[in-house]
Amino acid sequence: MQIRQTSQQFNFDKYPNFDRDIDPKQRAWIEVNGEAIEKNVRQLRSQLSKSCQFMAVVKADGYGHDAKVVSEYAIRGGASELGVATLKEGIKLRSFGVNKPILVLGNLYTKKDLIIACRNDLMPTISSLRECLICNNIGKQFGLKFSLHLKVDTGMSRLGFESDKFIQEFEKIKSFENISIEGIYSHLSSADEANAIDSQSITQLQRLKFYELLKQINLDRNNEIKIHLANSAGMLLSNDFHFHMVRVGLSMYGYSPLDKIDKNLLLKPALSLKVKVAFIRNIDKGVSVSYGGKFVSHRKTKLAVLSIGYADGVPRILSGKIKVIHNNKFYPQVGSITMDQMMVDITDSNEIKVGSTMLLLGSDGDKTISPLEWARKSNTIPWEILCSFKNRLPKVQVD
Repeated sequence: MQIRQTSQQFNFDKYPNFDRDIDPKQRAWIEVNGEAIEKNVRQLRSQLSKSCQFMAVVKADGYGHDAKVVSEYAIRGGASELGVATLKEGIKLRSFGVNKPILVLGNLYTKKDLIIACRNDLMPTISSLRECLICNNIGKQFGLKFSLHLKVDTGMSRLGFESDKFIQEFEKIKSFENISIEGIYSHLSSADEANAIDSQSITQLQRLKFYELLKQINLDRNNEIKIHLANSAGMLLSNDFHFHMVRVGLSMYGYSPLDKIDKNLLLKPALSLKVKVAFIRNIDKGVSVSYGGKFVSHRKTKLAVLSIGYADGVPRILSGKIKVIHNNKFYPQVGSITMDQMMVDITDSNEIKVGSTMLLLGSDGDKTISPLEWARKSNTIPWEILCSFKNRLPKVQVD
């Protein structure tokens, strides 16, 4: 019986230890342009009054762009605060040395989690009197004032104090001696809808409800509290939504959530998605390609196999609906997108070879493919596209 020899039985000492230094561009990767983030923030800040602050929303690893890079360049562009979704996201930013105020937009409700937030100088979002009491007790326990933001539900039906009870509960909260109310905010549910500018839209009614609540809690006597309502869409709609601070995500990354409002912002997408050609094969006319055989070649066809698939975050529903770019030319993706690979028809190219780089998202010359295009073709939103990219896609900073 022959025993299989393994690599451990051979002496590789005389060869470099390549596996410790795998090229991040070996397969598929995301390129992040930090300077684009910085310029976008500057452009967006130019639409605000000098007194209105800019919170850069860097949750979900900076919308798939790398939260560390995004935070650094957003701060350079003028962001004064950062927003994350989870405790771990906030702690990770602190480990990178980020010292700006950080708001946890998700709900922290246990004493343990709130102590961890306090210890890491993270401000929790508080949506009920119960969590407020816990924070006050933590402040007493450690001899400090626990900084936090109060959230009010004005129509999202998600987190937040019930609007009709907030006035009464705010009067109680003001008496707590060991908390510091740094902000009061709400969240717009439909600011990116086409009718958001109309006076009777959900968005405008939310703004009015929020404004009326603020009037009733006598903010003139509490003017150290930052009031914020606007996301990217709300910020671009009107300065009526700006208050003391805006929370900007999508627009900071280079995409407008509003098709019909032109602010001449010249936003620049900060992300490119690239992949190497792993294999090239030629097939005859009438040959099926990939799972299910839904694509059948109508001519002799040259296929490039790209090392990227739905496990990397490319939606399978886009199979046969997208193109890729090489040297300022489009090439159609064909067949079902698989877990780790996809096929592209490169019959019309003589220059694409194994190892060539193809562009799935981004710009090359005058050709551009945007996450907005992918979102339309897969019946979703660009936020989901950007947040779908998985950790096995290395992020490479390019400036």
